[in-house]
Amino acid sequence: MALELRQQLRLTQQLVMTPQLQQAIKLLQLSRLELLDVISQEIEENPILEEGPWEPGSQESTDAESTPPVSEPVEIKPVTVEETARADIDWSSYLEEYNAPGPIHFETEEREIPEYDSFVARRQSLTEHLMWQLLLSLRSEREETIGSEIIGNLDKDGYLQATVEEIAALTGEDVEAVESLLSRMQAFDPPGVCARDLRECLLIQMKLLGVENSIVIEIVKNHLKHIENKNYKAIARALGVRFNDVVSAVDIITRLEPKPGRQFSDAEPQYISPDVFVYKIGDEYVVVLNEDGMPKLRISAYYRETLSKSAGSSGGARDYIHDKLRSAVWLIRSIHQRQRTIFKVVESIIRYQRDFLDKGIVHLRPMVLRDVAQDIGMHESTVSRVTTNKYVHTPQGIFELKFFFNSSIERFDGDAIASASVKEKIRQIIESENSAKPYSDKKMVDILKASNINIARRTVAKYREMLGVLPSNKRKKIGGG
Repeated sequence: MALELRQQLRLTQQLVMTPQLQQAIKLLQLSRLELLDVISQEIEENPILEEGPWEPGSQESTDAESTPPVSEPVEIKPVTVEETARADIDWSSYLEEYNAPGPIHFETEEREIPEYDSFVARRQSLTEHLMWQLLLSLRSEREETIGSEIIGNLDKDGYLQATVEEIAALTGEDVEAVESLLSRMQAFDPPGVCARDLRECLLIQMKLLGVENSIVIEIVKNHLKHIENKNYKAIARALGVRFNDVVSAVDIITRLEPKPGRQFSDAEPQYISPDVFVYKIGDEYVVVLNEDGMPKLRISAYYRETLSKSAGSSGGARDYIHDKLRSAVWLIRSIHQRQRTIFKVVESIIRYQRDFLDKGIVHLRPMVLRDVAQDIGMHESTVSRVTTNKYVHTPQGIFELKFFFNSSIERFDGDAIASASVKEKIRQIIESENSAKPYSDKKMVDILKASNINIARRTVAKYREMLGVLPSNKRKKIGGG
């Protein structure tokens, strides 16, 4: 078989991801706060872009080869403040009293300017809190070395993750010295800190609180597993005490703190800034995009004039301005397109989920991305990007746009209900149950079937776990009503 070279002319079609298209897709899936960061960065890097007043739609018809119109700044009259002195004040006496010459001091040395970052309020960490107590109770430099090593081996809940032998090896001290200091540090605040396990943590707290009940101490030492399973009868049989005495002891134990370091958690709350607001005006729902803090971008008039004056030249400056202009126009277009797409998607969701907006989560309809994509004439991937990390404020609360897209569960009459609605019904059933006789998963299946919802027991168990609810045997409260 001979090998030979040939030339062929073939016509094919393929999708080319231009940088501008990649930018538009990137902006589409950014959250509102991320978009603000991107805009701020672009303003710093692109001298063509600047913030200023603009008229909606004035820049949308601009192509990459021309400059968009720039709205002239509105002339604002300067604000003047006229102050009038009160006529009933004796200004001569005032000046004689407060303008009298006195000792004058001049500071010639250069003082160190304080760092204002140190004035910013922040929560004290568990390590700082324990080190403060350790330094106040030191008896020798050896104890500072041992205590620092103990504090350094605590986890976020305040439990010691290293053995006494390991700490002794790290510090070069005796095991007895480490054990002695650890025993003292276990009396530090918060109660139960520096414990090696849950059992020791609870015993430390009972000692500090002065709990001398022998039943409580015995349960903590030997029967924590039965408390976890709420098997109080087994504890009563093992200790040979009355059932009510066990219930009273367990009530004391459950009031203790199993994670002493929890109050010093450095986890910061995550605040949600909605991208869209949905208001009900009369019988209609109105969609309003959140433009608060969003910069109004426009093309710099100075560079536009510079580009027009240098039309006949072909220098590097003109090419630089031309590239930055194209980049600025594409950014403005991409932001406008992003806002329009979000608006269309939210409008479509409102049309599908009118009952949810009127009545609540129980009336949420099952919906998939394809439903909205077909409604607004866009691809499913576009809708998916729009609904990622975007939040909407509705009369029912703040929800992520992804929340409205969920699977369906069949009803017995052939209709369907959203899985989120079923999850909400399960939550309501658990909240209304008798704490002394909580509903099992099988019982909740029967209750849902009475509401015309065809659901399996394993599905109820899955939704219950997603809600963070324990099984019925662990939800049971002795003497609850």
